[in-house]
Amino acid sequence: MAMDAPDGAEVGLPGQKGGAERRGEQWESEAARLFARGSVTRSADVIVVGAGPAGASTAAFLARAGLDVLVLDRARFPRDKPCAECLSPQASRLLDELGVLAAVERSGPAHLDGVAVRSPDGTWLFGSYGAPLNRRHRPYRPRSLAVRREVLDQILLNAARFSGAAVLEGARVTDVLYDGTTRVAGVRAMLRDGSMVELRSRLVVAADGLRSTIARRVGLAHVSRFPKRISLVAHYRGVEDVGSYGEMHVERDGFVGVADVGGGITTVAMVVPARRARAMAGDSAGFLDRWIASHKHLAPRFEHAERIGDVVATGPFASQARKAWAPGVALVGDAADFFDPFTGEGIYAALRGGEMLSQYVIDALRAMSASRANRALHAYDLARRREFSGKWRIEKVIGAIVGAAPLMNRAARALATKRDLADLLVGVTGDFVPARAVLNARYVGSLLRHALFAPRVPPSVRPLVP
Repeated sequence: MAMDAPDGAEVGLPGQKGGAERRGEQWESEAARLFARGSVTRSADVIVVGAGPAGASTAAFLARAGLDVLVLDRARFPRDKPCAECLSPQASRLLDELGVLAAVERSGPAHLDGVAVRSPDGTWLFGSYGAPLNRRHRPYRPRSLAVRREVLDQILLNAARFSGAAVLEGARVTDVLYDGTTRVAGVRAMLRDGSMVELRSRLVVAADGLRSTIARRVGLAHVSRFPKRISLVAHYRGVEDVGSYGEMHVERDGFVGVADVGGGITTVAMVVPARRARAMAGDSAGFLDRWIASHKHLAPRFEHAERIGDVVATGPFASQARKAWAPGVALVGDAADFFDPFTGEGIYAALRGGEMLSQYVIDALRAMSASRANRALHAYDLARRREFSGKWRIEKVIGAIVGAAPLMNRAARALATKRDLADLLVGVTGDFVPARAVLNARYVGSLLRHALFAPRVPPSVRPLVP
């Protein structure tokens, strides 16, 4: 059942602190003092490493179940985060379940009707979340939210605090602790003042992102060879012709996402092959400017735009843990897997992962033996594979097509000609249409026929009204 936080406690905008946040700061101040003095070793039922959407949602669900939860993050919130910042329509269900949907709406997000994709040859295709075909699958909302991560993450973290979780910001986890066997029993962390502390728990949740320290320490981290891509993310004011569709512009040398995130701000996320890392080293802002200026359909739209803040790099991507658990530890969100940013929806996977994991953590902690606890975490791994495996297959196919311009052009022509195919595919990436709706012979056959015989659509510089 959703539980709404009182007004102010869950808003999480800069300069607005509710009672739960003030209590968290008081606990943090006292904890830091005692840790630095060496007089306390904090223990909890569950330590959650990482306070982004995966960690905050997991912590909130577990705390509501009555568990003693401690959340650690190396950052101080609110903080910015490189991300396309577009949530799928189905993510609103999870925000509602966490009691923060109203707070997110009050923060002034953008509302997106779907996705517009431009292929290298200039073909535009559109997929709408609220298309008649997709309504049969009952999306939680017909439009998606797009909101800056510094706003969203603060709201979610305040929800975790309000639910009863303790939060320690500015604590960098450096290693795991063991119980004398191979079972993880806590973490070692460095506080802001440089002091080291050992924090014990019955179970550790690794929600510490793409380059998870916990996953590496327990031998679960795995990076795939394909596709090797890196990203630059920035915010702008004044980008022209930004509408109610999130845009993806696919080029032969990479792709860029452009989307309204509310408040007159546009998020721009450019993705290029990892081999370009050397070219952007030391001047990521210049690299992004030059990349945009080199594409004639994009350059005029940025002519009068003003960049806000820094250009932030992230990647490489294509990370998937060998499995999502080890004795005493479970992985969630990007720490467990992140293939490629083209299809997005990582925030949904993080929130849904936190919802799923919480019940299996409860089962593991209730287990009467270590072997039964392991079985509970193994069951979580199987459940998340059942939940996400279809989407993973689609992401891999899309990732391969995006990297090959002739294939991308053909696919775009087919989807531009057969709008119902595009709507269905966007519904799958929007997390409310099951993957099996496109992973079948009928859909694939229709897509291939139109890809082979669809005429080339005249290219356009700007997205047409769908």
